Amino acid sequence: MEIGWIGTGIMGAPMARRLIGGGHRVRVYNRSPEKARALAADGATVAADAAACVAGTDVVFIMVPDTPDVEATVARIEPALKAGQLVVDMSTISPAAERTIAARLKTAGVGYLDAPVSGGDVGARDGTLAIMVGGDAAAFERARPLFELMGKRITHMGPSGAGQMTKLANQIAVAINLEAAAEAIKFAKGGGLDASRVVEAIGAGAAASWQLSNLGPKIIAGDYRPGFFIKLIRKDLRLVIEAARESGLALPGLSLMASMFNASAALGHDLDGTQAVAAALDRLADVK
Repeated sequence: MEIGWIGTGIMGAPMARRLIGGGHRVRVYNRSPEKARALAADGATVAADAAACVAGTDVVFIMVPDTPDVEATVARIEPALKAGQLVVDMSTISPAAERTIAARLKTAGVGYLDAPVSGGDVGARDGTLAIMVGGDAAAFERARPLFELMGKRITHMGPSGAGQMTKLANQIAVAINLEAAAEAIKFAKGGGLDASRVVEAIGAGAAASWQLSNLGPKIIAGDYRPGFFIKLIRKDLRLVIEAARESGLALPGLSLMASMFNASAALGHDLDGTQAVAAALDRLADVK
């Protein structure tokens, strides 16, 4: 297929490479041109602007940070879109915004899917992402072969916005599991245990989680290099809080984790990986 890809950051670049590796012709654009140019060596064509990236393509992918970024991107590419094209937003943004965009593009005969992902930069690189999709079933089937190059578990969750709602549920579980892992490690260290052996021991039982096995060792090593930025999980939890408020839900664990990640950002870790929440825990847990 002829594919346009907008957003070649920490997640977007390896995902685009998966499509290139699958034999598709991929045109890329990024607001920071050097990030797009890095994909030229992999066989991508670098577009001068967003509209040029999508003109004449079969499918357009968007992978940018937040709701205003997606809205601005769609506004820029909309004049270049033609009936029959399919736009797939793989960012994590407001479900309501996705429904609005989908309805507007439908009037022009352009398909639209919201398809946020989970699995971090490792999953993006290895093609093992979980992909949660909202939108028309026929559009989903059209995109499925492309999703299969990027993900291991691909699930059609329902109409427009359903993919984003699923991703936000995912982020609640991710955030609270990460805090559990960080607190378990902190407790183990405080008790004089070898934290690495503790993670190995409990990671084979009921305490097992992706966060414990993948980010636990990084917390122990003080390795805060990003696979997923603190600033992005803060954005995601803001979206969850907004959606929960609309539904009249009180989620106390979510409120705690929003505060923990905000504290991490205040300590200078906004551009570090989510495991840097352990830095905030270090400040709060040492009560004498």
